[in-house]
Amino acid sequence: MTLKRVVVTGLGAITPLGNSVEEYWSNLEKGVSGAAPVTRFDASLFRTTFACEVKDFNSEDYFDRKEARKLDLFAQFGIVAADQAIADANFSDSINKSRIGVVWGSGIGGICSFQDQIIDYTQGGFKPRFNPFFVPKMIIDIVPGHISIRHGFMGPNFATVSACASATNALIDAYMYIQLNKADAIVAGGSEGSVNAASMGGFSAMKALSPNNDNAVTASKPFDVNRDGFVLGEGAGCLILEELEHAKNRGATIYAEVVGSGLTADAHHITAPHPDGTGASEVMRLALEDANIKPADIDYINVHGTSTPLGDIAETKAIQKVFGQDAYNLNISSTKSMTGHLLGAAGAIEALALLMAINKSIIPPTINFEESDPNIDSKLNFTFNKAQEREVNYALSNTFGFGGHNACIVLKKYES
Repeated sequence: MTLKRVVVTGLGAITPLGNSVEEYWSNLEKGVSGAAPVTRFDASLFRTTFACEVKDFNSEDYFDRKEARKLDLFAQFGIVAADQAIADANFSDSINKSRIGVVWGSGIGGICSFQDQIIDYTQGGFKPRFNPFFVPKMIIDIVPGHISIRHGFMGPNFATVSACASATNALIDAYMYIQLNKADAIVAGGSEGSVNAASMGGFSAMKALSPNNDNAVTASKPFDVNRDGFVLGEGAGCLILEELEHAKNRGATIYAEVVGSGLTADAHHITAPHPDGTGASEVMRLALEDANIKPADIDYINVHGTSTPLGDIAETKAIQKVFGQDAYNLNISSTKSMTGHLLGAAGAIEALALLMAINKSIIPPTINFEESDPNIDSKLNFTFNKAQEREVNYALSNTFGFGGHNACIVLKKYES
Protein backbone atom coordinates (compact mmCIF):
# COMPACT_ATOMS: atom_id res chain seq x y z
CA MET A 1 0.00 0.00 0.00
CA THR A 2 1.33 3.42 -0.96
CA LEU A 3 1.00 5.90 1.86
CA LYS A 4 -0.50 9.30 1.09
CA ARG A 5 1.57 12.46 1.53
CA VAL A 6 0.34 14.89 4.19
CA VAL A 7 0.69 18.68 4.19
CA VAL A 8 -0.41 21.55 6.44
CA THR A 9 -2.93 23.98 4.92
CA GLY A 10 -4.39 25.97 7.82
CA LEU A 11 -3.16 27.48 11.11
CA GLY A 12 -4.77 28.88 14.26
CA ALA A 13 -3.50 29.97 17.68
CA ILE A 14 -4.66 31.34 21.04
CA THR A 15 -1.57 31.77 23.19
CA PRO A 16 -0.03 33.75 26.06
CA LEU A 17 1.84 35.70 23.35
CA GLY A 18 -1.15 36.58 21.18
CA ASN A 19 -4.50 35.40 19.90
CA SER A 20 -3.53 34.82 16.29
CA VAL A 21 -0.70 32.98 14.55
CA GLU A 22 0.74 36.28 13.32
CA GLU A 23 0.83 37.87 16.78
CA TYR A 24 2.14 34.69 18.38
CA TRP A 25 4.99 34.40 15.88
CA SER A 26 5.87 38.11 16.08
CA ASN A 27 6.35 37.85 19.84
CA LEU A 28 8.26 34.57 19.59
CA GLU A 29 10.65 36.17 17.14
CA LYS A 30 11.11 39.19 19.44
CA GLY A 31 11.74 37.00 22.49
CA VAL A 32 8.77 38.28 24.51
CA SER A 33 7.85 36.56 27.79
CA GLY A 34 4.18 35.80 28.46
CA ALA A 35 4.69 35.37 32.22
CA ALA A 36 3.00 37.65 34.76
CA PRO A 37 1.21 37.44 38.12
CA VAL A 38 -1.99 35.38 37.95
CA THR A 39 -5.10 37.52 37.42
CA ARG A 40 -7.82 34.87 37.26
CA PHE A 41 -7.84 34.00 40.98
CA ASP A 42 -5.97 34.79 44.17
CA ALA A 43 -2.80 32.69 43.98
CA SER A 44 -1.15 34.25 47.03
CA LEU A 45 -1.59 31.11 49.15
CA PHE A 46 0.49 29.03 46.74
CA ARG A 47 4.24 28.61 46.39
CA THR A 48 3.97 29.99 42.84
CA THR A 49 1.82 33.04 42.07
CA PHE A 50 2.47 33.66 38.36
CA ALA A 51 1.74 31.97 35.03
CA CYS A 52 1.52 32.56 31.29
CA GLU A 53 -2.16 33.41 30.91
CA VAL A 54 -3.94 34.12 27.63
CA LYS A 55 -4.56 37.87 27.50
CA ASP A 56 -7.41 39.91 26.03
CA PHE A 57 -9.60 36.89 25.40
CA ASN A 58 -13.26 37.78 25.76
CA SER A 59 -15.48 34.74 25.19
CA GLU A 60 -18.37 36.95 24.03
CA ASP A 61 -16.25 38.08 21.09
CA TYR A 62 -16.59 34.52 19.78
CA PHE A 63 -19.70 33.00 21.39
CA ASP A 64 -23.04 34.34 22.51
CA ARG A 65 -23.44 34.50 26.27
CA LYS A 66 -25.63 31.41 26.52
CA GLU A 67 -23.23 29.31 24.43
CA ALA A 68 -20.18 30.53 26.36
CA ARG A 69 -21.71 29.35 29.67
CA LYS A 70 -21.85 25.81 28.25
CA LEU A 71 -18.15 25.75 27.35
CA ASP A 72 -15.14 25.32 29.62
CA LEU A 73 -12.26 27.71 28.95
CA PHE A 74 -10.12 24.98 27.37
CA ALA A 75 -12.93 24.29 24.90
CA GLN A 76 -13.36 27.98 24.09
CA PHE A 77 -9.65 28.29 23.33
CA GLY A 78 -9.72 25.16 21.18
CA ILE A 79 -12.82 26.06 19.19
CA VAL A 80 -11.53 29.57 18.41
CA ALA A 81 -8.10 28.28 17.31
CA ALA A 82 -9.83 25.68 15.13
CA ASP A 83 -12.13 28.32 13.62
CA GLN A 84 -9.05 30.36 12.69
CA ALA A 85 -7.32 27.38 11.08
CA ILE A 86 -10.41 26.29 9.16
CA ALA A 87 -10.89 29.81 7.83
CA ASP A 88 -7.20 29.89 6.87
CA ALA A 89 -7.55 26.58 5.00
CA ASN A 90 -10.37 28.14 2.95
CA PHE A 91 -12.39 24.99 2.29
CA SER A 92 -15.03 25.38 -0.42
CA ASP A 93 -18.70 24.60 0.13
CA SER A 94 -18.36 21.59 -2.17
CA ILE A 95 -15.82 19.81 0.04
CA ASN A 96 -16.79 16.27 1.10
CA LYS A 97 -17.33 16.80 4.83
CA SER A 98 -17.64 13.07 5.49
CA ARG A 99 -13.91 12.91 4.71
CA ILE A 100 -12.92 15.73 7.08
CA GLY A 101 -12.08 14.71 10.66
CA VAL A 102 -11.12 16.30 13.96
CA VAL A 103 -8.47 14.92 16.36
CA TRP A 104 -7.81 16.97 19.49
CA GLY A 105 -5.45 16.70 22.44
CA SER A 106 -5.61 17.95 26.03
CA GLY A 107 -3.87 16.78 29.16
CA ILE A 108 -6.35 18.03 31.76
CA GLY A 109 -9.44 19.21 29.88
CA GLY A 110 -12.20 21.00 31.75
CA ILE A 111 -10.49 21.41 35.09
CA CYS A 112 -11.98 24.89 35.57
CA SER A 113 -15.49 23.45 35.29
CA PHE A 114 -14.57 20.53 37.52
CA GLN A 115 -13.28 22.84 40.25
CA ASP A 116 -16.26 25.20 40.03
CA GLN A 117 -18.78 22.38 40.18
CA ILE A 118 -17.22 20.77 43.26
CA ILE A 119 -17.17 24.15 45.02
CA ASP A 120 -20.84 24.68 44.12
CA TYR A 121 -21.70 21.19 45.38
CA THR A 122 -19.89 21.46 48.70
CA GLN A 123 -21.37 24.91 49.36
CA GLY A 124 -24.86 23.95 48.22
CA GLY A 125 -26.35 23.51 51.69
CA PHE A 126 -29.21 21.04 52.04
CA LYS A 127 -29.94 20.84 48.29
CA PRO A 128 -26.62 20.51 46.46
CA ARG A 129 -27.13 20.57 42.71
CA PHE A 130 -25.02 19.67 39.71
CA ASN A 131 -25.10 21.67 36.51
CA PRO A 132 -26.53 19.55 33.67
CA PHE A 133 -23.64 20.77 31.49
CA PHE A 134 -20.99 19.71 34.03
CA VAL A 135 -19.93 16.52 32.24
CA PRO A 136 -20.10 17.90 28.67
CA LYS A 137 -18.03 20.91 29.79
CA MET A 138 -15.38 18.75 31.47
CA ILE A 139 -14.63 15.88 29.10
CA ILE A 140 -11.72 16.29 26.72
CA ASP A 141 -13.39 14.80 23.65
CA ILE A 142 -16.06 17.50 23.72
CA VAL A 143 -13.74 19.85 21.81
CA PRO A 144 -13.54 17.75 18.63
CA GLY A 145 -17.25 17.18 19.10
CA HIS A 146 -17.99 20.91 19.13
CA ILE A 147 -15.69 21.58 16.16
CA SER A 148 -17.38 18.91 14.07
CA ILE A 149 -20.85 20.19 14.98
CA ARG A 150 -19.94 23.80 14.12
CA HIS A 151 -18.51 22.88 10.73
CA GLY A 152 -20.34 19.70 9.78
CA PHE A 153 -17.22 17.55 9.63
CA MET A 154 -18.23 13.88 9.77
CA GLY A 155 -14.88 12.09 9.45
CA PRO A 156 -12.78 10.50 12.25
CA ASN A 157 -13.43 12.35 15.49
CA PHE A 158 -11.74 11.70 18.83
CA ALA A 159 -9.41 13.04 21.52
CA THR A 160 -5.91 12.06 22.58
CA VAL A 161 -4.69 12.20 26.18
CA SER A 162 -1.01 11.67 26.93
CA ALA A 163 -0.33 14.52 29.36
CA CYS A 164 2.05 17.06 27.82
CA ALA A 165 2.44 14.94 24.66
CA SER A 166 -1.32 15.06 23.92
CA ALA A 167 -1.39 17.61 21.09
CA THR A 168 1.60 16.08 19.30
CA ASN A 169 -0.15 12.73 19.68
CA ALA A 170 -3.21 14.29 18.01
CA LEU A 171 -1.11 15.59 15.12
CA ILE A 172 0.54 12.20 14.69
CA ASP A 173 -2.80 10.35 14.73
CA ALA A 174 -4.19 12.78 12.15
CA TYR A 175 -1.08 12.34 10.01
CA MET A 176 -1.41 8.56 10.06
CA TYR A 177 -5.16 8.56 9.32
CA ILE A 178 -4.57 10.66 6.22
CA GLN A 179 -1.58 8.55 5.19
CA LEU A 180 -3.87 5.50 5.29
CA ASN A 181 -6.54 7.30 3.22
CA LYS A 182 -9.05 7.31 6.08
CA ALA A 183 -9.64 11.03 5.60
CA ASP A 184 -8.87 13.84 3.15
CA ALA A 185 -8.17 16.40 5.86
CA ILE A 186 -8.17 16.54 9.66
CA VAL A 187 -8.44 19.47 12.05
CA ALA A 188 -5.77 18.65 14.62
CA GLY A 189 -4.32 20.36 17.66
CA GLY A 190 -4.74 20.81 21.38
CA SER A 191 -5.98 23.17 24.06
CA GLU A 192 -5.60 23.74 27.76
CA GLY A 193 -7.28 26.16 30.17
CA SER A 194 -5.56 25.15 33.36
CA VAL A 195 -4.55 28.38 35.11
CA ASN A 196 -6.85 27.86 38.08
CA ALA A 197 -6.46 27.04 41.77
CA ALA A 198 -6.75 23.26 41.37
CA SER A 199 -4.12 23.01 38.67
CA MET A 200 -1.67 25.50 40.12
CA GLY A 201 -2.16 24.11 43.62
CA GLY A 202 -1.41 20.60 42.41
CA PHE A 203 1.68 21.51 40.43
CA SER A 204 2.91 23.76 43.23
CA ALA A 205 2.52 20.91 45.73
CA MET A 206 4.68 18.75 43.45
CA LYS A 207 7.26 21.57 43.38
CA ALA A 208 7.13 21.31 39.59
CA LEU A 209 6.56 25.06 39.07
CA SER A 210 9.21 27.72 39.37
CA PRO A 211 8.70 29.63 42.64
CA ASN A 212 10.56 32.69 41.35
CA ASN A 213 7.67 35.08 42.01
CA ASP A 214 9.89 38.16 42.18
CA ASN A 215 11.20 37.55 38.65
CA ALA A 216 8.22 36.02 36.85
CA VAL A 217 9.17 37.33 33.41
CA THR A 218 12.53 35.54 33.49
CA ALA A 219 11.51 32.48 35.54
CA SER A 220 11.31 30.08 32.59
CA LYS A 221 14.97 29.60 31.71
CA PRO A 222 15.58 26.27 29.98
CA PHE A 223 19.16 24.98 30.12
CA ASP A 224 20.28 27.73 32.53
CA VAL A 225 22.00 26.44 35.67
CA ASN A 226 19.53 28.37 37.85
CA ARG A 227 16.35 26.91 36.32
CA ASP A 228 13.98 25.76 39.04
CA GLY A 229 10.79 24.49 37.40
CA PHE A 230 8.34 25.23 34.62
CA VAL A 231 5.90 28.11 34.24
CA LEU A 232 2.27 27.11 33.69
CA GLY A 233 0.72 28.26 30.43
CA GLU A 234 -2.61 27.95 28.64
CA GLY A 235 -4.12 28.34 25.19
CA ALA A 236 -4.59 26.36 21.99
CA GLY A 237 -3.00 25.62 18.65
CA CYS A 238 -4.56 24.12 15.54
CA LEU A 239 -3.21 22.79 12.24
CA ILE A 240 -5.21 21.58 9.26
CA LEU A 241 -3.51 18.43 7.97
CA GLU A 242 -4.51 17.48 4.44
CA GLU A 243 -3.72 14.88 1.81
CA LEU A 244 -1.35 16.46 -0.71
CA GLU A 245 -3.32 15.86 -3.93
CA HIS A 246 -6.55 16.95 -2.24
CA ALA A 247 -4.85 20.20 -1.20
CA LYS A 248 -3.34 20.80 -4.64
CA ASN A 249 -6.60 20.12 -6.45
CA ARG A 250 -8.40 22.82 -4.50
CA GLY A 251 -5.53 25.32 -4.74
CA ALA A 252 -4.77 25.39 -1.02
CA THR A 253 -1.86 27.26 0.51
CA ILE A 254 0.66 24.66 1.68
CA TYR A 255 2.78 25.69 4.67
CA ALA A 256 4.86 22.53 5.07
CA GLU A 257 4.79 18.76 4.73
CA VAL A 258 4.52 16.30 7.63
CA VAL A 259 7.07 13.59 6.92
CA GLY A 260 7.82 11.68 10.12
CA SER A 261 6.67 10.78 13.60
CA GLY A 262 7.62 8.69 16.58
CA LEU A 263 5.94 7.48 19.77
CA THR A 264 7.63 5.78 22.74
CA ALA A 265 7.37 5.32 26.51
CA ASP A 266 10.13 5.80 29.06
CA ALA A 267 8.76 2.93 31.20
CA HIS A 268 10.66 4.54 34.05
CA HIS A 269 8.78 6.88 36.42
CA ILE A 270 5.39 8.61 36.71
CA THR A 271 6.83 12.14 36.45
CA ALA A 272 10.64 12.07 36.06
CA PRO A 273 12.27 11.45 32.67
CA HIS A 274 14.73 8.62 32.24
CA PRO A 275 18.02 10.21 33.35
CA ASP A 276 19.80 9.04 30.20
CA GLY A 277 16.99 10.24 27.93
CA THR A 278 16.43 6.69 26.68
CA GLY A 279 12.79 7.10 25.62
CA ALA A 280 13.49 10.56 24.21
CA SER A 281 16.38 9.40 22.06
CA GLU A 282 14.38 6.46 20.74
CA VAL A 283 11.39 8.62 19.80
CA MET A 284 13.62 10.98 17.78
CA ARG A 285 15.35 8.04 16.11
CA LEU A 286 11.97 6.58 15.10
CA ALA A 287 10.77 9.93 13.74
CA LEU A 288 13.90 10.33 11.61
CA GLU A 289 13.52 6.76 10.38
CA ASP A 290 9.88 7.37 9.50
CA ALA A 291 10.86 10.51 7.59
CA ASN A 292 13.60 8.54 5.81
CA ILE A 293 16.22 11.17 6.60
CA LYS A 294 19.57 11.32 8.35
CA PRO A 295 20.26 13.25 11.57
CA ALA A 296 22.35 15.71 9.54
CA ASP A 297 19.22 16.72 7.58
CA ILE A 298 17.55 18.34 10.61
CA ASP A 299 18.12 22.09 10.85
CA TYR A 300 16.05 22.93 13.94
CA ILE A 301 14.72 21.13 17.00
CA ASN A 302 12.00 22.74 19.10
CA VAL A 303 12.72 20.89 22.31
CA HIS A 304 10.39 19.96 25.14
CA GLY A 305 12.71 22.13 27.26
CA THR A 306 10.47 22.86 30.24
CA SER A 307 13.12 24.51 32.46
CA THR A 308 13.13 21.67 34.98
CA PRO A 309 16.44 20.53 36.52
CA LEU A 310 16.22 16.89 35.36
CA GLY A 311 14.25 17.21 32.13
CA ASP A 312 16.55 19.60 30.31
CA ILE A 313 19.62 17.46 31.03
CA ALA A 314 17.92 14.25 29.91
CA GLU A 315 16.68 15.77 26.65
CA THR A 316 20.13 17.19 25.87
CA LYS A 317 21.68 13.75 26.39
CA ALA A 318 19.06 12.26 24.09
CA ILE A 319 19.80 14.77 21.32
CA GLN A 320 23.53 14.09 21.54
CA LYS A 321 22.94 10.35 21.47
CA VAL A 322 20.83 10.53 18.29
CA PHE A 323 22.64 13.31 16.43
CA GLY A 324 26.24 12.77 17.51
CA GLN A 325 28.51 15.39 15.95
CA ASP A 326 25.59 16.67 13.88
CA ALA A 327 24.06 17.99 17.11
CA TYR A 328 26.54 20.89 16.96
CA ASN A 329 25.36 21.95 13.50
CA LEU A 330 21.66 22.40 14.25
CA ASN A 331 19.69 25.04 16.11
CA ILE A 332 17.87 24.09 19.30
CA SER A 333 15.36 26.27 21.11
CA SER A 334 12.70 26.05 23.78
CA THR A 335 9.80 28.39 23.07
CA LYS A 336 8.43 27.45 26.50
CA SER A 337 10.85 30.07 27.79
CA MET A 338 8.32 32.55 26.33
CA THR A 339 4.94 30.79 26.34
CA GLY A 340 5.30 28.78 29.51
CA HIS A 341 4.22 25.16 29.39
CA LEU A 342 0.79 24.69 27.83
CA LEU A 343 0.67 21.07 29.04
CA GLY A 344 -1.47 19.07 26.60
CA ALA A 345 -1.59 21.97 24.12
CA ALA A 346 2.18 22.49 24.02
CA GLY A 347 2.83 20.28 21.00
CA ALA A 348 0.33 22.20 18.86
CA ILE A 349 1.73 25.68 19.38
CA GLU A 350 5.27 24.31 19.11
CA ALA A 351 4.42 22.69 15.77
CA LEU A 352 3.24 26.15 14.71
CA ALA A 353 6.66 27.49 15.74
CA LEU A 354 8.30 24.88 13.51
CA LEU A 355 6.09 25.87 10.58
CA MET A 356 6.88 29.55 10.97
CA ALA A 357 10.59 28.84 11.32
CA ILE A 358 10.45 26.89 8.06
CA ASN A 359 8.50 29.61 6.25
CA LYS A 360 10.34 32.63 7.70
CA SER A 361 13.88 31.14 7.86
CA ILE A 362 14.14 32.34 11.45
CA ILE A 363 14.78 30.28 14.60
CA PRO A 364 12.90 31.61 17.64
CA PRO A 365 15.12 31.99 20.71
CA THR A 366 15.42 30.38 24.12
CA ILE A 367 15.15 33.48 26.29
CA ASN A 368 16.26 34.22 29.87
CA PHE A 369 19.61 32.45 29.62
CA GLU A 370 22.33 33.80 31.91
CA GLU A 371 24.64 31.05 33.15
CA SER A 372 25.70 27.68 31.74
CA ASP A 373 24.92 24.41 33.46
CA PRO A 374 28.07 22.24 33.71
CA ASN A 375 25.86 19.19 33.10
CA ILE A 376 24.77 20.54 29.69
CA ASP A 377 27.15 20.86 26.74
CA SER A 378 27.56 24.60 26.19
CA LYS A 379 28.83 24.01 22.63
CA LEU A 380 25.31 23.15 21.50
CA ASN A 381 23.45 26.01 19.82
CA PHE A 382 20.43 26.63 22.05
CA THR A 383 19.65 29.91 20.21
CA PHE A 384 19.98 31.78 23.48
CA ASN A 385 18.23 35.13 23.96
CA LYS A 386 18.02 36.22 20.31
CA ALA A 387 16.38 34.79 17.20
CA GLN A 388 18.73 33.60 14.47
CA GLU A 389 18.33 33.60 10.70
CA ARG A 390 18.69 30.18 9.14
CA GLU A 391 17.20 28.29 6.24
CA VAL A 392 15.12 25.48 7.68
CA ASN A 393 14.36 22.53 5.42
CA TYR A 394 13.62 19.95 8.11
CA ALA A 395 12.49 20.67 11.67
CA LEU A 396 11.63 18.38 14.58
CA SER A 397 9.49 18.91 17.69
CA ASN A 398 9.71 16.93 20.94
CA THR A 399 6.96 16.67 23.56
CA PHE A 400 7.16 14.47 26.66
CA GLY A 401 4.40 13.82 29.18
CA PHE A 402 3.96 12.65 32.77
CA GLY A 403 3.72 8.88 32.67
CA GLY A 404 6.72 8.66 30.34
CA HIS A 405 4.87 9.47 27.10
CA ASN A 406 7.15 10.68 24.29
CA ALA A 407 5.99 12.06 20.94
CA CYS A 408 8.05 13.52 18.12
CA ILE A 409 7.03 14.96 14.75
CA VAL A 410 9.11 16.03 11.74
CA LEU A 411 8.07 18.76 9.30
CA LYS A 412 9.67 19.55 5.96
CA LYS A 413 9.72 22.61 3.74
CA TYR A 414 7.20 21.90 0.98
CA GLU A 415 8.56 21.63 -2.55
CA SER A 416 6.00 21.44 -5.32
